[in-house]
Order: sequence, then C-alpha cells, then structure tokens
Amino acid sequence: MADMKELPQLIRDLVDMSRDYLRQEVIEPMKNLGRHAGMGLGGAILFSLGGFLALLGVYSLMKMVLPESAWYVVLARLITAVVGAASAGLVAWRISSDSV
Repeated sequence: MADMKELPQLIRDLVDMSRDYLRQEVIEPMKNLGRHAGMGLGGAILFSLGGFLALLGVYSLMKMVLPESAWYVVLARLITAVVGAASAGLVAWRISSDSV
C-alpha cells in the first residue's frame, strides 16, 4: 500500500491520466464526428439547391416549348411536379434498396 506522502502524487497522476483518456477517447472522436456531420449537411444543402435549380430549369423549358396559354402554364407546372416527384421517388427507392 502507498504511503501517505505518495498519496497526493498518485491522485495527481490519476487525474492527469483520466483527463488524457477523456480527451483521447471522447473529445477527439466528437470533433471528428462534428466535422463529418458538417460535411454531410453541406453536401445535402448543395444537392437540394441543385435539385431545385434543375426543376426550375425543367419548368422554364416547358414554358418555352409549350404554346402560350393559361392551360399550358398549368401543364408545364404539372409536368414539373411529376418530374420532381419521380426524382424524389427514385432517390428514396435507391436509398431504401441500398440500406437492406
């Protein structure tokens, strides 16, 4: 058993070792996790923006191709909605089939 004189040094060593272990096993992995989560969130935002701009392009193309009339504007919006829903369905189908 340790002497009473060695006890403060042993306690300091225990605290230092606990702090180093906590930093190594908890804090550093959490920093890496935060970095990866930030990259994933940034990628999701960019993909969403790209999808929105692609649908806006489809809508503009449909308005240019179809004749000018109120009903053809409605048809252009319907076609854009169908393309957007099909794209979202394709993405959801690929995600669900990859996870299984």
